Amino acid sequence: MVRKHPCPECGANLEWNAKAQSLQCPYCGTLVPWSEEAREELGQEIVEQDLYAALQNPASGRGWGGQRQEVQCQNCQAISVFVDGRVAQRCDFCGSPAIVAHEERSDAITPQSILPFKVSDGQIRDRIRQWYGSRWFAPNKLKHAALTDTLHGVYLPYWTFDAHVSAAWQADAGFYYYTTETYRDANGSTQTRQARHVRWEPASGSLRHFFDDELVPGTVGVHPQLLRQVEPFPTTTDLKPYTPEFVRGWTVERYQVDLGKAAKLNEQDMDSQVQALCARQVPGDTYRNLRVQREYAGRTFKHVLVPVWIVGYTYGSKNYQIIANGYTGQIAGERPYSWVKIGLAIVCALIAAAIVLGIMQNA
Repeated sequence: MVRKHPCPECGANLEWNAKAQSLQCPYCGTLVPWSEEAREELGQEIVEQDLYAALQNPASGRGWGGQRQEVQCQNCQAISVFVDGRVAQRCDFCGSPAIVAHEERSDAITPQSILPFKVSDGQIRDRIRQWYGSRWFAPNKLKHAALTDTLHGVYLPYWTFDAHVSAAWQADAGFYYYTTETYRDANGSTQTRQARHVRWEPASGSLRHFFDDELVPGTVGVHPQLLRQVEPFPTTTDLKPYTPEFVRGWTVERYQVDLGKAAKLNEQDMDSQVQALCARQVPGDTYRNLRVQREYAGRTFKHVLVPVWIVGYTYGSKNYQIIANGYTGQIAGERPYSWVKIGLAIVCALIAAAIVLGIMQNA
C-alpha cells in the first residue's frame, strides 16, 4: 500500500467522490483535486509487468497491506475487500445476507492501477429508472419497487495484457468465376442462368501485430453476459496509479480468476484474433484450409480495478442484476417477465389479426 494522502484541513483519510471528480474528506467535506502533482507526490507510476517473470515467481507483487477485511458471499461466491474497517451486511452483488469472513492462505496480487468512478450514483439512478420504464413485459411489482435503493459502487478486478505477435499463414485462396448454363423450368421451357464456380490457388503471407491492453475480467460476482454489454473500460488512456483513496468507502472485489488462468484465456482470445487478421489477408473472394503459425513476444500484464454500479435483487427464486459502467454510464440488466402481460399481448395480437382478416374478406 502506498502512503496515505490525508485531508489538509482535519487530517482524515480522503475518499474518491465520483460526482465531484475529486478526493473528498468524508468528515469535513474538503475537496482535494486529483492532479499530476498528487500522483508524483505519492510516487507511483503505472508499469507493465513481465508476464513470464510473474508466473515463474508467484510471490512477487502481492499483498494489500494490513488495513483490510475480506468477506465471501455463500450464495454467489464473490469475495469483497473492504479498506479501513467498513464491512457490508449484505452481498453487493446478489443482495444475500449470507456473507462470512474470508481468509486466503496466499495474498492476492496488488492492484497496480485503477479507473476511478466518473458517473455519480444520482445519474445512474435516473438511467436505471428509465431502463425500468422501457421494460414493457416486466411485472408491475418490479417497476414500482425501489430497487435503486440497493445501488452499490463496486471496483471489479480485471487483467490487461500486451503482446507482440509474429505469424505466418498458408491457405487456399478462392476466386469466383461464372459460366452460362441452360436448364428447363417448371413449364418445360429452356432457360439460361449464371453458375458460380471457384478457382483455388495456393496463397501465403505474414502478419505482425501489437495487442494493447486486452481485457480479461477476474470477477465472479457480476454475470459475464452483462459485463460484456457495458464494456469497454478505457484502460489504455484513463487509468490512475492505485492508491487507497480511490477505494476507501467503496467495495472492491478480489479476483478469483488468477493470473495463470487469465493469461491462458488471453492467449485463446489472441489466437482467435490472429486467425481473423490472417484470414483478412487471404486474397480472392473466399478461402479454405487456413493454417497459422504464430509466436508471441514481450507479453506483459497489469492488475487493474474498474468501476461498476450494481443493483442485485431477488424476484421469486431467481437472482437478477442491473449493472452500469461507472466510467461511461453504459447500462445492462436482467429482469423477470410477466407471463400475464405476454399472454394478454398475444391475445390482443390475435384479435387484431382476426379483425383485419374479417375486413379484407368483406371488402
